[in-house]
This record gives sequence, C-alpha cells and structure tokens, in this order.
Amino acid sequence: MNKLPVIDMTATGQNIVRLRINAGLTVKDLQDIFGFATPQSIYKWQRGAAMPTLDNIVILAAVFGVPVDSILVYKRSITPR
Repeated sequence: MNKLPVIDMTATGQNIVRLRINAGLTVKDLQDIFGFATPQSIYKWQRGAAMPTLDNIVILAAVFGVPVDSILVYKRSITPR
C-alpha cells in the first residue's frame, strides 16, 4: 500500500510564525487580513493547536508570497489500514 503523509501541526505552526515574520507582518496584521474579531485562531495556528482551513492556507500562501507546500510541514508517512 502507499504511505500517506501526515501534517506536523507544531512544525507547521512554527513555519507560519517564520513566514509571517519574514513577510514583516504582525499577528494583528493577519487578524485584519482575515477579518477575524480576535487573534485567537492565528495564535492557535502558530502553536500547532489547530490548522488553518484549506481556504485560509491558500490566503496565507498568497499573503506570504509562497506556494501552499511551503506552509505545510509533513512528518513521517503512515500506511493506511
């Protein structure tokens, strides 16, 4: 069987922080871009406690000027049952 990739949520969150800083943006800037009332979702993404939805990942990629694959970090693959 083929092995399936698994997203490393913590490493992906760290990657979002790095990309945000490299883009010269604050959490408040992202909050405003997404139109969120509070920054809690962004903090959860950065901690790896939650993943952005697919549409938000696409927006992050556009804002950071990188491909979607540059945001996600994969850990070892798993074999499906």
